[in-house]
Amino acid sequence: MAFFGRYTEVTPPARMVWTNDEGGEAGAVTTVTFEERGAQTLVVLRDLYPTKEALDEAIASESTSAFVEQFAELEELLATLDTGGA
Repeated sequence: MAFFGRYTEVTPPARMVWTNDEGGEAGAVTTVTFEERGAQTLVVLRDLYPTKEALDEAIASESTSAFVEQFAELEELLATLDTGGA
């Protein structure tokens, strides 16, 4: 899937915000935060749609359903990384 947008905020290592311009005026703004919790990291993803209609359209098109798969793949990848004994 093509991605068109721009990063509007990058605060290493805690926060990223970007636009989703492929949705035109109905595109969401995505915010991802990373919070250390001991030896783990809490990742929170939020999409803010400009209208309820834009959100309803995204749900109907199933464009929001990929998040479950994306996070499962991320978890699988992270499990393979060497943590340096941490």
